[in-house]
Amino acid sequence: MSTEQPAVARADFDQVMVPNYAPAAFVPVRGAGSRVWDQSGRELIDFAGGIAVNGLGHCHPALVQALTDQAGKLWHVSNVFTNEPALQLAKKLVDATFAERVFFANSGAEANEAALKLARRVAHDRFGTDKCEIISTLDSFHGRTLFTVNVGGQPKYSDGFGPRPAGISHVPYNDIAAMEAAINEQTCAVILEPIQGESGVLPADPAWLQRVRELCDQHNALLIFDEVQTGVGRTGKLFAYEHTGVIPDILTTAKSLGGGFPISAMLTREELAKHLVVGTHGTTFGGNPLACAVGNAVIDIINTPAVLDGVGERAALIRAQLQNINDETGVFSQIRGQGLLIGAVLSDAWQGKAGLFLAAAEKAGVLVLMAGPNVVRFAPSLVVEPADIAEGMQRFADAVRQVISAAA
Repeated sequence: MSTEQPAVARADFDQVMVPNYAPAAFVPVRGAGSRVWDQSGRELIDFAGGIAVNGLGHCHPALVQALTDQAGKLWHVSNVFTNEPALQLAKKLVDATFAERVFFANSGAEANEAALKLARRVAHDRFGTDKCEIISTLDSFHGRTLFTVNVGGQPKYSDGFGPRPAGISHVPYNDIAAMEAAINEQTCAVILEPIQGESGVLPADPAWLQRVRELCDQHNALLIFDEVQTGVGRTGKLFAYEHTGVIPDILTTAKSLGGGFPISAMLTREELAKHLVVGTHGTTFGGNPLACAVGNAVIDIINTPAVLDGVGERAALIRAQLQNINDETGVFSQIRGQGLLIGAVLSDAWQGKAGLFLAAAEKAGVLVLMAGPNVVRFAPSLVVEPADIAEGMQRFADAVRQVISAAA
């Protein structure tokens, strides 16, 4: 029996796929390190990292080996059983963080769903049914399930899907007074990103985070850090909370945890985890042996001084090149972020035009991201080679010049 697959092209997307995405005009078919190749053999340098997912680049040998080895042993047994890779990975995450218990799922949205359900369950068990309100921040992003998309503070993603889940409110990010006014005895949780990713790579003010922690303690509310994007080395620490001096009650992470293989985790303390008794929450594929085997390899590599220290060194190279570009062109008003989550904020003359820079970069042979219409985002591999940074940033500089030239 032939295993040859039919030839496909980008045009097929418009014929067979639901149109909720608008993918690029080319189809990537192969990746190695920080480079990818499309169907025509064209090579591009990848500073997008699958939207901060490919923390070790494409097809890292250790990850390929871990997946291959596990694929020959055991793929799936369901959570009627546990499995060795899941236990190994959970131990590593507990040893490396504030947490004492781990729940595995498949995506950031699922990890956040679990965190929010846990927070409501804890409040229900300890204080009764009235303590169920969740405070989030404006312009936040926490996933695409009906619950998490409404917890996220971006109506453009949540409008049009019927009645909203009750008990969710939003305050401005980094606004201490607004949080003080919003939190009360009915609040069961505050959820926030240490760096708002999708809305512009905006870091939290440490004083704001500290005050939120104090307010949560005063009102018996749980503090949830959504580290789906910032976790697993992205900021130069294993998790971004380590930079802040603030320890959350619950932490969620995904993206880089699997290096490209779907996996997520919710981390918390034992006294909270015990409220999710048997039957209160579950997942079919979460914690499967394949994903956890890859996650083990990811943590073994990233949670080392060589890689974590290297994040800052690589970020400095990118920031220096962005500054050089800005000195020449003046297209940026600010370069912000932490580690290898970098946002180049467009100046007033270029507001709303991040998409132009994204498209020009692709044509110049480098992949970057948007974080809203006003910010060009960089989220490359944590081990991207300095030579790839140099060449990729040169290509991006060419793209910026092209955008300026086309607008003249």
